[in-house]
Amino acid sequence: MSTSSACFENLPPTLSSTYGEGTVLHFGGLKSYVPGSTESKLAVLLVSNVVGYENPNLRKLADKVATAGFFVVVPDFFYGDPMNLDNPQFDREAWHKAHSVEKGYEDAKPVLAALKSQGVSAIGAAGFCWGGNVVAKLAKSDDIKAAVILHPGRLADEDVHEVKVHTAILGAEIDKNSPPEQLKQFGDILSVKSEFDSFVKIFPGVAHGWTISYNAEDETAVKSAEEAQLDMLKWFTKYVK
Repeated sequence: MSTSSACFENLPPTLSSTYGEGTVLHFGGLKSYVPGSTESKLAVLLVSNVVGYENPNLRKLADKVATAGFFVVVPDFFYGDPMNLDNPQFDREAWHKAHSVEKGYEDAKPVLAALKSQGVSAIGAAGFCWGGNVVAKLAKSDDIKAAVILHPGRLADEDVHEVKVHTAILGAEIDKNSPPEQLKQFGDILSVKSEFDSFVKIFPGVAHGWTISYNAEDETAVKSAEEAQLDMLKWFTKYVK
């Protein structure tokens, strides 16, 4: 899977292991950022892009979802090894082999099991870029109730043919990895499945990664990100219950 350079644009200057209102603990075998009440019966799993779970923009979103009443888990699927293109010696191909979407999918299963073991009755999952591809795989199972796929990496038609939960896809107008035409085609595939709801929305004037890779001082960028985040939250409020 190709990684878009947009994943690394307009990010906060540094990642932060301490940012956010939640706590960091081991959950389902993975170090995770966890905001929200453990008493909640509703949960949301957030799967990061290749920047990893210490992105303050992602943690800010996790806090927002928790405020809506969900117990939220943001795992470190990269085991302390997020992609770092600031290093000129960084081997992107080797990184993808070590941190494949398939491995992310397998690592997510114990996290979902841990949620259910603590009494959670319904789970939603959202993923960004690399994480969107992981969530597309989770959406083929009965482990979650609803999925939101945000500016995914390169997906193919067969990746969505077997989806069987309520699924929303949020895409960017400017995106070579997941162009609007392809996402609309995915929407056509999902729309013929009457057993669940689906939704595709393309955001104008934004590029791949805009939902969590944005400049906080750019009012327009923040507004577009917040609109997508609200759409995601509305989807979970409607279907994770």
